Amino acid sequence: MKFKFEIGDLFKIPNILCYLRILMVPLFLYLYFTAQSSSDYYVATLIVMLSGLTDFLDGQIARRCNMITDLGRIIDPVADKLMQLAMLVALTFSIKYMYLLVILLVVKEVVTSLMGYIILKSIRRRLNGAKWYGKVCTATLYVVMLILVAFPGINSGVQNVLLVICAAGLFLSFIMYMRLYVIMIMDHRAGKEDKLY
Repeated sequence: MKFKFEIGDLFKIPNILCYLRILMVPLFLYLYFTAQSSSDYYVATLIVMLSGLTDFLDGQIARRCNMITDLGRIIDPVADKLMQLAMLVALTFSIKYMYLLVILLVVKEVVTSLMGYIILKSIRRRLNGAKWYGKVCTATLYVVMLILVAFPGINSGVQNVLLVICAAGLFLSFIMYMRLYVIMIMDHRAGKEDKLY
């Protein structure tokens, strides 16, 4: 499958919303690291919530207004992952075992991205959008991270439970995507070229 791009794609509303989400990443980091009070942490949390809202809106607009582009398919997940990584890295400085979650997220994203690229190049297939388990993983990650960002003084036992929930979601998503990539390869070998994934 060939990447299709037109100059007009740069200015489509869903893609503009993706740019805004990417710009929110350094803004969130600045607000979080310079926070002095509870209200400062709430503002940082609000930025993450706005990022999530624009993520929802760009998907809805792209589908309903027929503005889905190959550029959007690339920058939408990039914007998601940047905000997720920003939250995880920021929280690493204040939560003891957060670095393990960062490692898990990075491994998951690197391995699944490499597999997607290899499959695209070798059998010319790609996933037709995010799957339910990827969406559940992202939603769980956002909710947990929002709680930890908004309430930095939360009990360490509660923090650990939230981290385990997040890790379970990441691991499930990772396993399910890898399983799907294996199925795509097996279907290609079996000659099932018309199947959507």
